[in-house]
Amino acid sequence: MNGSTLQKTAADCAEELPGAQLEHPFGPDWEVFKVRGKVFMLMTEVPGRPVVILKADPGEALALRERNSHITPGYHMNKKHWITLEDGEDVDEKLVEELVTDSYLLVVSHLPKAEQPVDPHIYGSATRATR
Repeated sequence: MNGSTLQKTAADCAEELPGAQLEHPFGPDWEVFKVRGKVFMLMTEVPGRPVVILKADPGEALALRERNSHITPGYHMNKKHWITLEDGEDVDEKLVEELVTDSYLLVVSHLPKAEQPVDPHIYGSATRATR
């Protein structure tokens, strides 16, 4: 998967998530996806390389970084709670979609219940079971 495909796959996935919105608060070089005003994904280029920056559970983030050389600590973000995803041979569409959805659900789960656009404990569970 190349960098532009990586970002297109991530953006397409994010745009389908309930309540997700694209903003450009840091200028045209940064695409920021939010749910109810909270960031769950950022996209930009880091010295010419397209990257996707996602929120992740700290334990899962560590495991992902240990297993995949194309997943590194979050660029310009809290290194414990964010990961940066770059294109590479072991990064496929399924992984990108899972990481984007997981980031979204992590943010949604910390919203007040009345503001949650979906129930983070069951959203996507039917589709995840078939993966």
